[in-house]
Amino acid sequence: MIQETLITTANAEGQVHIAPMGVHIDGEWRIILPFRPSATLENLLLNRTAVINFCDDVRIFAGCLTGRRDWPLRPAERVAGFYLADTLAHAELQLERIEDDQLRPKLFCKVVHSVNHRPFQGFNRAQYSVLEAAILVSRLDMLPLEKIRAELDYLRIGMDKTAGDNERQAWGWLMDAIERHRCGGQA
Repeated sequence: MIQETLITTANAEGQVHIAPMGVHIDGEWRIILPFRPSATLENLLLNRTAVINFCDDVRIFAGCLTGRRDWPLRPAERVAGFYLADTLAHAELQLERIEDDQLRPKLFCKVVHSVNHRPFQGFNRAQYSVLEAAILVSRLDMLPLEKIRAELDYLRIGMDKTAGDNERQAWGWLMDAIERHRCGGQA
């Protein structure tokens, strides 16, 4: 199973990096597969710790992919790191094993501490649409623009029917990023 989460890691200077990432769940393992190069990979290899954030504010997912990375944080309790202040739950991880790969190494982590901050009330279709659009934005250099547009046309149906202000804002950020990419970074 893969869960769409936000991973927080810190660099040598203690600066926190937030990255939307699908985490593979396999029994006791939380497997993180960051692409090379990435700050998440560098930070996790350096400190051997990370925090998984389970969040329903899709603006954070969209924001991280569009240059909006300044989200309130709190210190983790059992690892050197931080979690998002607005997360529903978080799990603090210790890196135990690495399966190296030139494109996407597999980082096998164990949960050393987890906290539920408040209940998950479920996603509406707009939140799902933003998450899927965020994944498309993260792959702008890998997928043809026609495929992205076709998928966005379908996702827009859920956006139009169920979006609140947060979802509309996040969607707008993602659409702006796609337009900038389409225009060669000039939009």
